[in-house]
Amino acid sequence: MPFIPHTEDDTREMLAAIGAPDLDALFDEIPADLLINSLDGVPAAMSEMEITRLMRRRAARDGAPLCFIGAGAYEHHIPQAVWDIATRGEFYSAYTPYQAEASQGTLQTIYEYQTMITELTGLDVSNASLYDGASALAEAALMAVRTNRKNKSGRILLAPGVNPTYEMVALAIAGSQGITFERVPMDGVTGNADMSFNDEEAPVALVIQQPAFPGTLEDVDRLTNWAHERGTLVIAIVNPISLALLKAPGHWGEDGADIACGEGQPLGVPLSSGGPYFGFMTCKHKHVRQMPGRIVGRTTDLDGEPGFTLTLQAREQHIRRSKATSNICTNQGLMVTAATIYMSLLGFEGLRQIALRSLQATTRLVAGLTTIDGVSRLFEGPHFHEVAVQLNRPVAPVLGALAARDILGGYDLSGSHPSFEDALLVCATETKTDADIDAYVAAVAEIFAEERGHSA
Repeated sequence: MPFIPHTEDDTREMLAAIGAPDLDALFDEIPADLLINSLDGVPAAMSEMEITRLMRRRAARDGAPLCFIGAGAYEHHIPQAVWDIATRGEFYSAYTPYQAEASQGTLQTIYEYQTMITELTGLDVSNASLYDGASALAEAALMAVRTNRKNKSGRILLAPGVNPTYEMVALAIAGSQGITFERVPMDGVTGNADMSFNDEEAPVALVIQQPAFPGTLEDVDRLTNWAHERGTLVIAIVNPISLALLKAPGHWGEDGADIACGEGQPLGVPLSSGGPYFGFMTCKHKHVRQMPGRIVGRTTDLDGEPGFTLTLQAREQHIRRSKATSNICTNQGLMVTAATIYMSLLGFEGLRQIALRSLQATTRLVAGLTTIDGVSRLFEGPHFHEVAVQLNRPVAPVLGALAARDILGGYDLSGSHPSFEDALLVCATETKTDADIDAYVAAVAEIFAEERGHSA
């Protein structure tokens, strides 16, 4: 619905009160030679019906290919109610809830979101979100340095399964602030961390991604205990859907991860050509004063009625920015609203069913692909809804041939690590039917057969 807060009578009354003859008088400081009467490069206005038809034609250019790409952004079914509710005017146009007395609905929504995210991650406190999963890792690294002040090394260790894009973003944001990011060696058989390496200087924090970027599952208990024995904090990067099946980071090892973060896109946010998404972050209660961003708390008013407000809100975030825990003060509020509605509708059992169906679909997909001569698993062991497969040929031409068949075949891992040459990361969520998977496997088999025929 259009947002027009003032009627013509309202406008006339306000202008009369301030003594202005019309709205143009409020902008009389703009030199006349800078004013224009028309925008020559802008086409004539269109009706709502015409605009709808135009946008549908443009959207149709994308087609509707079968998507088997994961690598940090995932195609899940989103119930229609999620965005029907999220795009209501009171949510869609809501701004940052500085004034609690005027923002109780928004604040309560964020509070419920925080509660659900802490339940998923098994940690005590959640903030009101960050830009995306990659920047959330950067903020977690900065938070770890502030928290673990006894350690002056500035070293952040990354398990081999950390998303390489996350590493690049973290380096861009935090690398100029005395922080270095170093990769833990990879075990060539499992694809996971090789903790037999000699690390003489204890790092500030160890970052563990679970599931790992190539689809493997780390021994998170052993890694967490290894870090805590050295006075090192543990930062977990997790897929929120996977937490319906996998151990929550708050329960890793003997004492749990210290900080958990990740990408919230799987929780009701469409792929949408790359965004906007949102990042989530939770931590142990003892670290809460170093958590960046905003936190909504529940309290009571003077009449004893429950209410919600921004809490632990450092004034420096708005004024003395050099003293702030983070200068990223915004949150992806609309995305968080959609995620809250999504989680409320599905509940934990619904998330668990989605996770199970995704696991089953990926298991079927990999079983089918590995029957093809020239396709094998890159690493053995358990997985969630992504698996890296090894091809006996370059990946890019295969993906091109699949795209010509209206199939987005996966993510080319070649170049991301020396061990990933000619490796393809495939993903299947609950949106993929048995027929979809069979069609993908048949297409790959056909492409391989055609190439064998050309080379014969």
